[in-house]
Amino acid sequence: MNDKDVLGQIHELVEEEHRLRQAGGTDEERDRLAAVEQQLDQCWDLLRRRRAREDAGQDPNAERVRPRSEVESYLQ
Repeated sequence: MNDKDVLGQIHELVEEEHRLRQAGGTDEERDRLAAVEQQLDQCWDLLRRRRAREDAGQDPNAERVRPRSEVESYLQ
């Protein structure tokens, strides 16, 4: 996965997030919204780490998506 792929996934998730926010809110929609928000956090985290590696002259392809629990724990 390259930066362009990650950005494409981010854009798709943002579109879905907007649709879900406008939908109103069944339990399933709220659950899906929470999952989408977590996936967005993972994608942004991956993109930042890839860019940092590239800026440092390292291989950005060595970065992988971190588990949700690890990415989400940054907020605590």
